[in-house]
Amino acid sequence: MSGIILIVEDEGKLARILADYLQQAGFEIHCLGDGLAVVPWVQEHHPRLILLDLMLPGKGGLEICKEIRAFSTTPIIMTTARVEEIDRLLGLELGADDYICKPFSPREVVARVKAVLRRNGGAQQTISGITLDETRYQATLQGHKLELTAVEFKLLQFLASNPGRIYGRETLMDHIYSDDRIVADRTIDSHIKKLRKKIAAVEPGQEWIHSVYGVGYKYESE
Repeated sequence: MSGIILIVEDEGKLARILADYLQQAGFEIHCLGDGLAVVPWVQEHHPRLILLDLMLPGKGGLEICKEIRAFSTTPIIMTTARVEEIDRLLGLELGADDYICKPFSPREVVARVKAVLRRNGGAQQTISGITLDETRYQATLQGHKLELTAVEFKLLQFLASNPGRIYGRETLMDHIYSDDRIVADRTIDSHIKKLRKKIAAVEPGQEWIHSVYGVGYKYESE
């Protein structure tokens, strides 16, 4: 389960909102609401980054952060409604990579997650056999660069980060075009066709991006 963003938040509604935004950004998500469950889960699953709330039932965020730092360098972003300077400094001294005070915008959290991953070399990820380098918009398959455009890269990253999940054209357009431009539905079909061609040039006979008639597209490497 490598590559997962772990959200540790006992407010269920907030956890779901953060999960939705991060999934739309192409990340795989797991949520925990009990502080006692965090360290064992991290030891078993090795997440890519942890969003860690300060106030949790069972065990507090500062204690969790300290315990995780005893065995892992996984990036940690702490979130809290407590803004006292002592807590802020203590959290960072224990090894947190960043600190976000509530209330916050989910978009800000996504931006902070991406920034911390870039600082920690986490902008590169391997998903289902394809290595994606977000800093250079570069995709590599079997050691071969796919030479994708920025739009093709974002489309592949989004689909590959959510294998098996079916997305309609409108959802895909919303993800890869963030400036609200007007784009024809068939533009996605054109991007998909080019992606398939570039993947097939490296892996002949492999169709990793599948059409689901009347619905949209999904990514499956098997």
